[in-house]
Amino acid sequence: MREDLPLPLALLKASSLDHNARWMRAFLASAGVAIAPHGKTTMSPELFARQMADGAWGITVATVQQLRVCRDAGIARVLMANQLVGRQAIAYALDELARDPGFEFFAIVDSVALVDRLAAAAKTRHAGRPLSLLVECGFAGGRTGCRTVDDAMAVARRVAAARPWLTLAGIEGYEGAAPGATLAERESRIIELVAFMTEVAGRSVAEGLIDADPVLLSAGGSAYFDLVTALPRVAGGRRAQVILRSGCYLTHDSDRYALAAARMRERTPSIVALGEGLRDAIEVWSYVQSRPEPALAILTMGKRDVPYDIHLPYPRWRFRPGVDAKPVPLAGGFTVTALNDQHAYLALPADASLEVGDMVGCAISHPCTTFDKWRFMPIVDDDYRVVDAITTHF
Repeated sequence: MREDLPLPLALLKASSLDHNARWMRAFLASAGVAIAPHGKTTMSPELFARQMADGAWGITVATVQQLRVCRDAGIARVLMANQLVGRQAIAYALDELARDPGFEFFAIVDSVALVDRLAAAAKTRHAGRPLSLLVECGFAGGRTGCRTVDDAMAVARRVAAARPWLTLAGIEGYEGAAPGATLAERESRIIELVAFMTEVAGRSVAEGLIDADPVLLSAGGSAYFDLVTALPRVAGGRRAQVILRSGCYLTHDSDRYALAAARMRERTPSIVALGEGLRDAIEVWSYVQSRPEPALAILTMGKRDVPYDIHLPYPRWRFRPGVDAKPVPLAGGFTVTALNDQHAYLALPADASLEVGDMVGCAISHPCTTFDKWRFMPIVDDDYRVVDAITTHF
């Protein structure tokens, strides 16, 4: 607030990060599950290190570029929650396994065709140990993943048949892509996915297809992770480790995941016992650069600075340099109505006290599409003093 840094600027609140980390640790302990936070959200080595220090099982990625960032950051265990496809991606993963005996890597697979490609590559590149895979279970009308138990078992058997080049570590799914016209329908489909994964895991263990101990069972984005904690801790008589993959819990938001968190508290009453839920930790600040009309102000931020894929930013605070001691909450009637690349249109009451040069702080609707717009983000205390910073590597 001393104008030491240029605006627009996205920042992180230290107190909210600390609170969210504590909350998730408590949730994981109460549910008896682990977490491999999805790195795609922040792509920040500093936040990865924090999450690993908090006890994360590993980091999740979606692409080989994200895997490279994790490896450069020293992350020793990575789950790729995507099909490992393409010559260069497969080669990099296998070469890393060969280069670093301490590196653990897991990918997912939903087709016999991909199993065959991976087995052929593993035979050629000689990593010195098998490539670990999880069979992906999915939804009819959904995204990736086997659609039936029979399909999933065929993939599991093919992986097992490719020993010693491949090894089956467990079963994976992603509930966030559940189809359905209503929330109730999507929740019902997620419960079905949990049962699907459980059956495939049990049958795979019974047939001697899974080599890992414990059996890995992974699902859980940032909106429904309470539902997937119903995955079993024992599969076919073998110990199982449930691994969630929420990427947004650490920073949260004021829209999509705030609503999802409220719904979690309704359907999973035990969460209420954990106390205050997750807090939004991201704010984006900009200046008022123009007040061309009484009911319109133009801010110095736009599509290059804030997410807009779900909803536009939410103006929450005003700060007048040299006058205000701390940010002042904005009353009702302040709404960002449109964005250009570098401009935000702020509708406001005609008599509102907002001047050119004032700072406006906004909450955001989607963490994943905030971080990718910034290479540097300061971390501030509750008085907006910079106490740390992170970098991102998209």
